[in-house]
Amino acid sequence: MTTTAPQEAFLQAFHAEYPAVTAEAFGRGHAPDGRSSYAILCDRVVGSMRVLDLGCGDGLLLELLARSPGRQLAGVDLSSHSLALARRRPALSEAKLEEGRAQELPFADDSFDACVSHMALMLMSDIEQVAAEVARVLSPGGVLACVVGGGAVGGEAVGGEAYERFLTLLRRTIEETPAERRIPALGDRRTRGREGLDEVLGPAGFAAVDWETIPIDLSGPVEQVWAAVSSLYDLGPLDRATVELLRKTFFVEVRDMTTSDGVVPCAFKIHLATARLR
Repeated sequence: MTTTAPQEAFLQAFHAEYPAVTAEAFGRGHAPDGRSSYAILCDRVVGSMRVLDLGCGDGLLLELLARSPGRQLAGVDLSSHSLALARRRPALSEAKLEEGRAQELPFADDSFDACVSHMALMLMSDIEQVAAEVARVLSPGGVLACVVGGGAVGGEAVGGEAYERFLTLLRRTIEETPAERRIPALGDRRTRGREGLDEVLGPAGFAAVDWETIPIDLSGPVEQVWAAVSSLYDLGPLDRATVELLRKTFFVEVRDMTTSDGVVPCAFKIHLATARLR
């Protein structure tokens, strides 16, 4: 058993229960220009005709990519349950959707012009091996474009305080939770920063990473905001009573910032990283 086995087992179990959780949580979020984080990622690979989605989940990103005629699309994911949803999307009837690990991609060398990954790269262990595999399946000059989570935008920004309050409540809850009911450490922290990602990707043959931080607005009715923020993996092992208490406490915490029409301002930030294979 490899050191990644417990992490991957957790992710598989989580997505067996919540196969479309990422798309449901973040698909409606939008940047200041109105685009979703998925649409922003698509725009980074305009012109690429052979595209791989690393950690494709239920296929939302691939479906957006399929709007460009003639594209050859592929996706790989650990979760058979998420892939089952992706295969139901009519736009992906011709896409190659494979159950597998990013550390052992089931594709030939030079198969793609671009590789995209939405909120998935940051969950992967053996990250140097992932980088090597992505470099192997990309053609020279191919691009890797990733969205990774960046946490709260800061209390000074509209909505930042609501997300920060949730994270504070969650940290407090986890501290009070027995170790056996906490998630395993996921991913490699280097993927969450520009310098760290350069350290990972450079040896695999990628040029310096282009790094952009973008706020994403998740504002809406409190139930809708809760559905988004509570999609974090940390809640997975918690029992229902604990989650319900967290929900009720969050509702109270954001009451003072809820607008007269019932909207809770809520925002977090993403990092958009792009690197080209030399």
